[in-house]
This record gives sequence, structure tokens and C-alpha cells, in this order.
Amino acid sequence: MAKPVSALVNMYRITGDDWDNWGDVAAHFDVSRDMASAGLIGRDSRSGKSWPDLDMLPLGWLTDPGSNDGPHRYSRLTLHEQRTQMTLWGFARSPLMFGGDVRKLDDTTLGLITNPTLLNINSFSSNNKEFPYVTASTAVRGKNLMKTGQLRRVPADVREPEIKVLGLTSCTDSEADGWSVTVIDHDLEKICWKAESHKSKKQPLCLYKRNPPLTSDEEMISSWPPQSKLQLSASCSMDICLDASPKQRLTAREIKRGTFSRCRWEANQMWEFHGNGSLVNSYSRQCAVVRKIKVNGVSGVRSWVATGREGEIYMAFFNLNPRSTTITAQISDLGKVLPVKVLSNATCNYMEVWSNRDLGTIAQTISYAVEGHGTALFVLRCQ
Repeated sequence: MAKPVSALVNMYRITGDDWDNWGDVAAHFDVSRDMASAGLIGRDSRSGKSWPDLDMLPLGWLTDPGSNDGPHRYSRLTLHEQRTQMTLWGFARSPLMFGGDVRKLDDTTLGLITNPTLLNINSFSSNNKEFPYVTASTAVRGKNLMKTGQLRRVPADVREPEIKVLGLTSCTDSEADGWSVTVIDHDLEKICWKAESHKSKKQPLCLYKRNPPLTSDEEMISSWPPQSKLQLSASCSMDICLDASPKQRLTAREIKRGTFSRCRWEANQMWEFHGNGSLVNSYSRQCAVVRKIKVNGVSGVRSWVATGREGEIYMAFFNLNPRSTTITAQISDLGKVLPVKVLSNATCNYMEVWSNRDLGTIAQTISYAVEGHGTALFVLRCQ
């Protein structure tokens, strides 16, 4: 569908909503690669050029999805993850739309979204595409090597990133009883998913108990819902409640996403907390569950390349692993994907943008240690 649409418009969304979590960022790598491979970045359209849109940049001072409270917190992405997002959006030439509050713009975020090299890549580069000719390794100190400080090389961790998903499953599922109640004060309780490692430092996923309001007339007409029924909201200040679809029964191992919508007087939003730790929807009799799923198709390391207006070559390394990884590329392999002269005997001067380091001259290989979920962005001038 993207090809016929691109001929009619200047910009079109190609992903779902993008928020400030690593799973959302990582999920954009495959679709960006596919748009570039199909020649849809900067394609001629009905009036000028057409650009695939990867959605807003959730940086700086933000609100929460579905909240009416306005901005009240900073982006949950680390600085490395924010640089990764900006770099990918730049190489994919996605429209750059800042999703934070410009009235509370800190210096780090301002420097990120106004980086001149990134803006130059986003606005004026060409031949933008994923570069598949990279290798990766992690450095691990062996017990027998600690005294000398030598490092041994092991294969890079290429496991796909995982994200937590709030979903629905049959209440016969043995994993459906992972909820517990925490009292915040005498008027407020939250129900949290307790099936986490005791050593984990991450906050558990929690929902807030909300008693369905009744008017006096409704109370006289009907006693439904009884006192055991409750609604579950995403936060104590949001009028957004968890839904469960009654249209489809699930087996014990099936799961689908739970959805949130404005709190309504419907059985679809009424839940019961049972003593065994399960949350049961009153209408569908399905149970809420939290599981980890992999971000489909995202491998451990990626790389993109592009060419500039003055003959420079842009190259980015992306480390999708959670730990530092050394990524390596051969200069001669650039000629396999870019319309430049053979680089087998070329000498290149290069710098890394995010550290603002001049790395001098290199003849054959670029090898760089990239932090977990981070990126390295190089500008090469070869001759």
C-alpha cells in the first residue's frame, strides 16, 4: 500500500504510535530498512517528494499515553536510546516532529534535536540504506586473564529485545495468578504484577483500583455492579480503564493485547480480584496477564550508510544489545552499497559525531565499541 500512497502525499505514517520505551524504538529498524529498500524515501509524489513518517520523537518533558494531565515527566529513554532514535530517524529521513514540551526544553534535548550533522543527513543526504556488512563482538574478562587485563572475544549477543505486554488469557492459564494488591493509602490501592525476579530493579507493571461510580438513581434501579467489581486504570489520575473483549474465547496459551479506553459504565470494564492472584473480567471471564514478548525481527546490531552533498560518507552503528558491543566494518565494503568509486585502497579521515571526536585516518577497518542500546555516528571523507 505504501507505494501507491506515496505517489499522492508528501508524508504518511508507516508505524503505530511511538512512545518513550526501548521496544518502540527497536521496532522501527525493520520497517525503516524496508522503506529504503523499496526506494520510498524521498520518492516523487503528486506535489514534490514523499516521506515515510516514523512518528514523533518522544523526548524531553512528556505526558503519558491517553492522559489529559499534560506534560509532567521526562522521557524514559536513556541518552543512548535517544541518540539511537534520532540517528535512525535522520538516516531514514523521517519528518522530525518533536513530541515534548518546548516550554521546558533542557540543554541536552535541545542539542540532540538540533545536531547539525543529523539535520544535514535528514535534509540533504542520499543513497540512504541499511548496511549489512558489519560484524560484532563483546569483550568479556576471563578469570584467567584478569591480572593482565587482556580480553577474549565472544560472539555478540543477538537476542531480540523484549518488551512487557499487558494481555488477556484464559483463566485456566497457570501464569494468570501473578497479581497482588498494594495499599497506597486508605482511599487508594494498586494491583501489581508480582511475577518478576526478586533481583530485578525494574518497577513492576501496576494498575490502579477504581470503584465504578453510581448515582443514587442508578443504585435504586439496580445493584449492579456489586461491591466486588472494580475498574482498573493506568494511573490514579487518569480516566482511562482497561477493557477486555468478550468476542473471542482464548485457550490457556493464547494471548492478545489489553486495551485502554475512557472509563464507561460497561461490564467489559468490570474486573474481579481473586484471592489466588488473578484478575478476572466480569463479562468475558478472561484473565489479565503480563508477559514478555520479543520485538519481531530485531537482531543485535545494525548499520546504516548515506552520502552527503560534498562527497562525504555517513555511517552509523546501532547496538540493539543491552551491553556494550564492538561493531566492525570494512571500508572496502562501502562500495557494495554506495555509488562511489572502489574504496579498497582508500584512506579516510573520520570523526564520531556524538562524542565529537576526531578519530584521525583509517585505511581498512572501522571498529568501535558502542554502548548498549546506543549508536555511533561517523562522517568519513575518503580519497
